[in-house]
Amino acid sequence: MPFLDGHPLRGWDIMFELKVVSHFAAAHQLKMVSKKCENLHGHNWKIEICVAGKTLNNTGVLVDFGELKQHVSEIMTRLDHKFLNELDYFNDDNPPSSENIARYIANSLQTLLNNSKIKVARVTAWESEDACATYFMGNPSLSF
Repeated sequence: MPFLDGHPLRGWDIMFELKVVSHFAAAHQLKMVSKKCENLHGHNWKIEICVAGKTLNNTGVLVDFGELKQHVSEIMTRLDHKFLNELDYFNDDNPPSSENIARYIANSLQTLLNNSKIKVARVTAWESEDACATYFMGNPSLSF
């Protein structure tokens, strides 16, 4: 059974995984987390994006890194130097936490890829050097 960072990928038939890293800076305000985070504040997020698939295209790659980076750049532009609470995707029921930011990026990228042979496997949003949240996409059978 294949593993992803020590977690079994039940139901996934993956042979290749690519990772790209990007960054954006933005402000957000979280409610009911901790008093410090309820204040308007910002982060320089580091985003790790992994896509996966089991077959390579006729040029011998899963997806061209340039194409993948172009899509990621488009998503980062939507977030960079914004007050995330004001974006349509986020609201009181879906606040701009690191967890929800990772999910937003994963869902957005999957839509932009528009290729059934390539799946977003996971997105990790680092809000600082020692704190991150990872969203695993499309693997409901993953159990801990």
